[in-house]
Amino acid sequence: MEMNIRKLNEEDSIPMDVLLLADPSRENVEDYVNRGTCFVATYNQQTVGVYVLLATRPGTVELANVAVIESLHGKGIGKQLVLDAIRVAKSAGYKTIEVGTGNSSVGQLALYQKCGFRIIGVDKDFFIKHYCEEIFENGIQCRDMVRLSQEL
Repeated sequence: MEMNIRKLNEEDSIPMDVLLLADPSRENVEDYVNRGTCFVATYNQQTVGVYVLLATRPGTVELANVAVIESLHGKGIGKQLVLDAIRVAKSAGYKTIEVGTGNSSVGQLALYQKCGFRIIGVDKDFFIKHYCEEIFENGIQCRDMVRLSQEL
């Protein structure tokens, strides 16, 4: 699938519907989109995926959101987005890229590890403490944030 990934311009509208596929908290999404840099993947002039990079510490950037529209899951778009985020972070001079995902996000955990990330820790009860609604994926309650990292 030939798609274009580019930085979201200031005049572009934020693809909130796509971002909310990866994070159900509009408040959290608005916060990190405003503090970070949003990238969109388009195919036939339609937004099909998105990711957000957020500087966290000197030399470190977080991949704060990776989302693909549901009708295109399983087509390799997520992997292309993650690899593009790694490339962008490296070219911007970051030394480390981090990502966090839910304990119930089985596919995402596999994807990040296939792209070179390693598990560095677990933030227990993160989703219980920071989200009003319970989240379930793959028949598993999303409770803990699994943290992954990659040296660039």
